[in-house]
Amino acid sequence: MSYVEVPGARVPIRMWTDPGSVEDVAMQQLRNVSTLPWIKGLAVMPDVHFGKGATVGSVIAMRGAVCPAAVGVDIGCGMSAVKTSLTANDLPGDLSRLRSKVEQAIPVGRGMHDDPVDPGRLHGFATAGWDDFWGRFDGVADAVKFRHERAMKQMGTLGSGNHMIELCTDSVGSVWLMLHSGSRNIGKELAEHHIGVAQKLPHNQGLIDRDLAVFVSDTPQMAAYRNDLYWAQEYAKYNRAIMMGLLKDVIRREFKKAKPTFEQEISCHHNYVSAEQYDGMDLLVTRKGAIRAGSGEFGIIPGSMGTSSYIVKGLGNEKAFNSASHGAGRRMSRNAAKRRFTTRDLEEQTLGVECRKDSGVLDEIPGAYKNIDQVMEQQRDLVEVVAKLKQFVCVKG
Repeated sequence: MSYVEVPGARVPIRMWTDPGSVEDVAMQQLRNVSTLPWIKGLAVMPDVHFGKGATVGSVIAMRGAVCPAAVGVDIGCGMSAVKTSLTANDLPGDLSRLRSKVEQAIPVGRGMHDDPVDPGRLHGFATAGWDDFWGRFDGVADAVKFRHERAMKQMGTLGSGNHMIELCTDSVGSVWLMLHSGSRNIGKELAEHHIGVAQKLPHNQGLIDRDLAVFVSDTPQMAAYRNDLYWAQEYAKYNRAIMMGLLKDVIRREFKKAKPTFEQEISCHHNYVSAEQYDGMDLLVTRKGAIRAGSGEFGIIPGSMGTSSYIVKGLGNEKAFNSASHGAGRRMSRNAAKRRFTTRDLEEQTLGVECRKDSGVLDEIPGAYKNIDQVMEQQRDLVEVVAKLKQFVCVKG
């Protein structure tokens, strides 16, 4: 489908979904965003749903301002995927050992490594810039300085919620590695610090929603936030790269005879800010639950722990600020999912997938998510599909 335009206060709200299918609280959030004095455009992806701070599945383009709560607390959260030389024929009948080996190599939930991972020991990991990156930690907010050791030990860890590590096959049987994570606790604490600073600034006192507090250009608060934001986005990218390196090592050991090789890694943020230009204007584009889909750019759009995911190539649709959805999107809250479904439902909906099937991940049941194929259909003018993947192992925190 093409987009539907809904009136907004200062800009129209361009929606790549049926506005009638969006819950009222999410629509109100979008209308609130459209009242911001700095806004120049608002695009809504088909995975749209209510979110803390701002709507998930929204792309907010502002001039001279950025809203830290719209970026969210998982700064730089995103996806990485890589195609391997393995095929479905190489897989063992019992996948439980493989899942166990992945869980041993990569801490999940609130876990962390006993000692920081040395990227130099990871096969093919690009270490250029690593020391410079950690050197810049001295320049982030004083409020998080005491977290330095924890941040180092959490580098290369998964987290919980919708974060996952998956082994998948595509339509021709090639095996892919895919994972989803962000900037872990250090990103969360940086975000919460800056959201608190923004909410106290005088220019934000009359806003319709205190969660929409912004930093404006040419102020020390904006400079401090952008410095920390970009550092956390880099942390998230490194976090995924370290995990992928650890995952590849597991695959090399477990499939020694097949001597697996790996193609070029695809990686994309879906909670982040980028300086971009549209209609001759320099804008700060916040994608919350949305990926960049510039012409020819590769992206990853996952479904849920029992459904398909997609490797895509962007079509460069400027009406959507070169964006696409970040996944299927939730159709019900975590609490609603726990009330509605049972572990037996989870077992049925993840049939054929080696994964957790206990009450601890019930809120991640596929039934709590929108239909990924329908979401993909709604954004045919935003991306083209390169590969359709289906998981056979899924690791959750």
